[in-house]
Amino acid sequence: MASKSCGNFLGLASGELLDVPQTPRSLPRVMTLPGIIFDGNLSSDVDTDSKSSFCCERKIIVANMLPLHAKKDNGTSKWRFSLDEDSLLLQMKDGFPPETEVIYVGSLKVEIEANEQEEVAQRLLDEFKCVPTFLPHDIQKKFYYGFCKQQLWPLFHYMLPMCTDHGNRFDRQLWQAYVSANKLFADRIMEVVNPEDDFIWVHDYHLMVLPTFLRKRYNRVKLGFFLHSPFPSSEIYRTLPVRDEILKGLLNSDLIGFHTFDYARHFLSCCGRMLGLDYGSKRGHIGLDYFGRTVYIKILPVGIHMGRLESVLDLPSTCNKVKEIREQFKDKKLILGVDDMDIFKGISLKLLAFEQLLQLHTELQGKLVLVQIVNPARSSGKDVQEAKRETYTTVKRINEIYGSPDYEPVILIDRHAPHYEKTAYYAAAECCIVNAVRDGMNLVPYKYIVCRQGSFAMDEALGVKLDYARTSMLVVSEFVGCSPSLSGAIRVNPWDVDSVAEAMNMAITMPDAEKQLRHEKHYRYVSSHDVAYWARSFIQDLERACKNHYDKRCWGIGLGLGFRVISLSPSFRKLSVHQIVSAYKRTSRRAIFLDYDGTVVPQSSIVSSPSPEVVNVLDALCNDSNNTVFIVSGRGRSSLSDWLAPCEKLGLAAEHGYFMRLNKNADWESLASDLDWKAIVEPIMKLYTEATDGSSIEIKDSALVWHHQDADPDFGSCQAKELLDHLENVLANEPAVVRRGQHIVEVKPQGVTKGLVAEKVLSMMSSNGKAPDFVMCIGDDRSDEDMFESILSTVSGSSLPASPEIFACTVGQKPSKAKYYLDDTVDVMRLLRGLANASNPKPRDSADFQVKGDIINYFNRMWKVENARLLGVLRIPPLSVGGVGVISLV
Repeated sequence: MASKSCGNFLGLASGELLDVPQTPRSLPRVMTLPGIIFDGNLSSDVDTDSKSSFCCERKIIVANMLPLHAKKDNGTSKWRFSLDEDSLLLQMKDGFPPETEVIYVGSLKVEIEANEQEEVAQRLLDEFKCVPTFLPHDIQKKFYYGFCKQQLWPLFHYMLPMCTDHGNRFDRQLWQAYVSANKLFADRIMEVVNPEDDFIWVHDYHLMVLPTFLRKRYNRVKLGFFLHSPFPSSEIYRTLPVRDEILKGLLNSDLIGFHTFDYARHFLSCCGRMLGLDYGSKRGHIGLDYFGRTVYIKILPVGIHMGRLESVLDLPSTCNKVKEIREQFKDKKLILGVDDMDIFKGISLKLLAFEQLLQLHTELQGKLVLVQIVNPARSSGKDVQEAKRETYTTVKRINEIYGSPDYEPVILIDRHAPHYEKTAYYAAAECCIVNAVRDGMNLVPYKYIVCRQGSFAMDEALGVKLDYARTSMLVVSEFVGCSPSLSGAIRVNPWDVDSVAEAMNMAITMPDAEKQLRHEKHYRYVSSHDVAYWARSFIQDLERACKNHYDKRCWGIGLGLGFRVISLSPSFRKLSVHQIVSAYKRTSRRAIFLDYDGTVVPQSSIVSSPSPEVVNVLDALCNDSNNTVFIVSGRGRSSLSDWLAPCEKLGLAAEHGYFMRLNKNADWESLASDLDWKAIVEPIMKLYTEATDGSSIEIKDSALVWHHQDADPDFGSCQAKELLDHLENVLANEPAVVRRGQHIVEVKPQGVTKGLVAEKVLSMMSSNGKAPDFVMCIGDDRSDEDMFESILSTVSGSSLPASPEIFACTVGQKPSKAKYYLDDTVDVMRLLRGLANASNPKPRDSADFQVKGDIINYFNRMWKVENARLLGVLRIPPLSVGGVGVISLV
């Protein structure tokens, strides 16, 4: 559960949020079945292990805008609302079971006065199952027109603000408005959601930190997110100053959806490079391990609503328009483009390619027409005006050079074109071209394919027979989200004007038989992967991703937008110092096994030698005659001997147990093994080191290790996989094993594991008549799992006369064979100090002072690690033992 000390900081991102008014009145919770509902002010401090007493099939769909039309009656001054039948949010309901109740949360496209908001909210909930989020005008302007449109949208389309003429620089006030708006959305959602049963589906880049606010309110919220825009490569995304906050926001979802694998790959790369997260395929589903939770990745492009489009095809107005187009362009071939007016749609590049086509193929002059329909611009910025001016200039030039009194090569329709008119052009055009330089998911090709399939009324309007062979041709930019799903389209690089011109020529001159085959292939895909299929598939995967929510225990940690949930198995819990000290005191024959790097010394520490405190604590443990203490490490014996020389009674196992000694005065023992394979391995590792910048080789007496922690994460990982395969092939008949660990590939003799060390020590103690009644083993990586497994198998077997108390503990919360965990090396040292003090009790005053120091160290580490940026903003000094700082322990 979330720490109460963190709760008040949730509203903080980078600086204080804007002062936003509260929601006028809490909306009544919407229910379809009787049951218990939590109070509107739901806290994560409630017992989240208990399930609700009922299960209701309900979906909460959240987007920036509600699927509504709003208009104020001039006569009565009353608001009139109606459903937007063309909204994707409304159409996706077809993918849910009929009994599913769908609630929409979002903003309205109009501004509602404060005194009308309560009445409008209740009316929309009653009549349309819509919950409006009323954003104050200032926040709405900075949130949508500021951060969304000036920061995120250009960046996600690969446009960097290199200078002020080509985009606005990052503005923290706009970011604060974005966070404030997302928090207001969260407030509205929590008013109507039954968090234990309802599924919440959030849409698009406007609400990317919303999952953090929802996860904070209820740790086990069932939450999916779908991004409708492209996700840029890590080289572009990493320029965003709030990159970590947004990534962590998305990772608070259970399922994250993308249109294409490219977008998902870029997101995963960002998570790996910026947050150090690994991902893998789990039974065909891509999953990210994030603090014990698995965040799944969904790749599926959205579809269209077939029924809606087919109904427009049969409208009399559509058929009449088709007849008009057919007469207007008699004996001419029609190429169609339908695009928004913005700099990313590539309209000007398309026009240049068409101009090139007419210039190269003079026989097409007078016979080929490009109809370019321009949707109204969604903004009125300088870039839109430039794109519009360039479009008009190019169209004018083409028509002047290649036109005639009865022939206009380019028809530009720059006005609001009704659906029936666009549908008519789709049905009449022989080719459709989408030439965007970057686009999330363009549905124009899908609509074109369905319209070319036609209907009875459309066939009659076109003057074709029912058995007429249906054809369609697509020229699609390879930078458009729908491109991968249209394998029969001619894919082009929109920047290559010559290739686009040739692609259009190929499309109109291709034999009808091939056009028919391409059309049939596309139509099968579009008709089977419609918007209902997309919605149904996403919800099914979301249900699967959430089905294990109650199998683990959850804790919320972190401040502000760094909040996340740690999810652990019920049997996997943090090792209490009090618990282990109590067991330590009532036992008299103890075996203690400790890893070195990442356990008693921080893994990231530049200085590899132990601190004086580590040496003193280990020496105190060794001086207790009831203890047998071993450091079991992958380090070489010379390093361990030098660093731990003051601990004369400390046992050492170097190179994962290949070398072993009982104490400082004992000789090193080594396993008999053939090491001739090292002559084979070293040249291969050198080859990979030369080819991989940032990699190195560590040569041990018994092993060779290839390190790549300083290499490029993706390239280093790729090279490590290749090196692993290479070495496994050449060492197939050698007495050596190849193991891949965290940023390493290691080759060592067969049979050498840390588990063998633990087994030997326990057997030795038993044979000496001092079988242990207390066994503690602490480690942090995969090699230590061998120790955990060996200890458990040894104890469960018959080698020991009685079962000792076992404390197998891993450092860091992660899947492990250990039963316990500690957070980091600081926790490990605190525990070892507690054991050392139990062996050699200190005066009470000194012990009290140590407890104070432990508490202060804990809080200092929490502030520094979790909230370095927040500390910088709030100017909060760290705690100190002497009482100087925010909290003084006296």
